Amino acid sequence: MKRMNRLLDTMRILRAPSGCPWDREQTHLSLRPYLLEEAAEAVDALSREDDADVVGELGDVLLQIAFHAVIAEEDGRYTYRDVENAIVEKLVRRHPHVFGDVTVDNAGDVVRNWQAIKREERGGREKSLLESIPAGLGALAREAQVQKHAEPSEPSRQSVEAFTAEMPETEAAFGELLARVVAWARASGVDPEVALRAHTARRLS
Repeated sequence: MKRMNRLLDTMRILRAPSGCPWDREQTHLSLRPYLLEEAAEAVDALSREDDADVVGELGDVLLQIAFHAVIAEEDGRYTYRDVENAIVEKLVRRHPHVFGDVTVDNAGDVVRNWQAIKREERGGREKSLLESIPAGLGALAREAQVQKHAEPSEPSRQSVEAFTAEMPETEAAFGELLARVVAWARASGVDPEVALRAHTARRLS
């Protein structure tokens, strides 16, 4: 906790009247693009398996959390401790096989329990598709999430080849093609967002 306090104290200095003009101007809304960008850069570093890069990029993600916590603290809305307590309580609540007396046989049991506990937290209400899938996800990642709830037919190479043979070169048709490629990738155990990011990174290197 002492190290996290050092980061929070640094952010408080930056946000103080005598601190950094740019940092003082930031709001929860203005920081949204940076959180998305830093998370994406952390994913890239993890894909490269470069430990020095990973440390730096995860630090940038942590900075965003501290930034939001300090802004909220100034407004009297919540603090970093509230954020930390919330996630710790969630982890304990959703892992009754570790912190309680529930028995599981495998990872599949863990996932099923996790989903059941999430439903209980919502009072038994299922989340709508719109609520379940963040709009800020990349297009491929968002389509993959949609497909988890509504699996398309024939997620396969054959489906892609059959469609491309006759498809018109329109925006809607390319959208359908990409959705089929996402389904094919998922059926093959490949995350399409990560795969394309890795491909683009290789082209740029």
